[in-house]
Amino acid sequence: MRRVMISLALLTALQTAFAYNDHRGFNLDSLERAVAVWTPDKMDKATQTELIALNRSYRDLMLGWQNLNADKCQFYARKALSISLPRHWEQANADAYRYIGQIFYAREQYDSALFYYGKALESVERMAAGATSPLSPDGYSQKDLDDSFSMLYGTIGNLQNMKGNIPEAMDYYAKAGEIFDRNGWNESNTVLWYNIGETWMDEGDLKKARQAYDKAVGYAKTSADSLMLIFAYKGLGRLYMEKGETGKALKYLRDVNAYYTVHPDDSPVFRRENLEFIDNVLSRQKRQLGWMLGASVFIILLLSALLYIALKLRKTTQEKAEAAQLIEEVLEEIPAQKADIKLSEREKEILDLLSKGYTAADIGKALGLSHETIRWYRKKLIAKFDVANTVELIAISKEMGLI
Repeated sequence: MRRVMISLALLTALQTAFAYNDHRGFNLDSLERAVAVWTPDKMDKATQTELIALNRSYRDLMLGWQNLNADKCQFYARKALSISLPRHWEQANADAYRYIGQIFYAREQYDSALFYYGKALESVERMAAGATSPLSPDGYSQKDLDDSFSMLYGTIGNLQNMKGNIPEAMDYYAKAGEIFDRNGWNESNTVLWYNIGETWMDEGDLKKARQAYDKAVGYAKTSADSLMLIFAYKGLGRLYMEKGETGKALKYLRDVNAYYTVHPDDSPVFRRENLEFIDNVLSRQKRQLGWMLGASVFIILLLSALLYIALKLRKTTQEKAEAAQLIEEVLEEIPAQKADIKLSEREKEILDLLSKGYTAADIGKALGLSHETIRWYRKKLIAKFDVANTVELIAISKEMGLI
């Protein structure tokens, strides 16, 4: 479902301006009884003054029932049209068509709503062209016309938006924006650009959405209306949420929540949606932290494995070099009598340390060789001197003056 706000904001303004106010003190039921006496025959004989009053009563009933009973609202709007339409009272026609369109809009019957809003726009265009009525014999002020045009442009833009006709929606939004700019209606422009930002968000164009929200922020700051700024911030919060920039999203969404904490009765639907956004962002942050932790553990394990492999390779390389050296020494050896025994420098080192009481492990540490390599050297020396053990090896080596 697309998020549309501008029509609601402007309709609220219009409803405030034309709110039901029966100066006779009648309630809706009593006013219905009062107009029920006007039969077709009686209306045919009515004076213009009486018809103006009756039309006004029908419009009062239309406005009075709009939030209570849509069918009755539409019924009295059509009754008002039965008087104003044949007499070309265009302002009354525009009001009635607008409210019928509103009913279809609320029912999501967008084609029907577009038809009646279009009829309302035609009436306003005739007002701009010079049409008058008994209540406005001198015509209409530019402000009245701008009010009507901008509301209809915005609402028709929303209807095209809901139908997925984005280029047409943007054309009507642009017309509304021109009127807002001309009159310095910054609050209306804030809502308009917020709505455009939401449209581009729904379309997946985050770049255009960001541009629209930034314009909404600019108009909101110019208006100095904190609620307008909150609309724009909520849009930016949603934008950054969609982009995955949770830190920025929370900054704007928490500013919005702080406003609603102080003004809990303002825009409850907006506040509820904002809280849902905050919950969504916090859930995303939790998932992101989980992914980061998992990735960190994986990287640590991977580095540990690589370090272990490197050490093993280094040890294997060292042992391979030691083995090659031993093999070379064995191949080069020529059997000889004990008196002619020749020792390599490594054998001399090991024999010297053995004579000093060093163990194979101690000699390995001292010479940087493995324990197994030292044991192999010791066995080799025992065999070379043809002795039974290390004690005899040391004793003979001393006798020969080798140590």
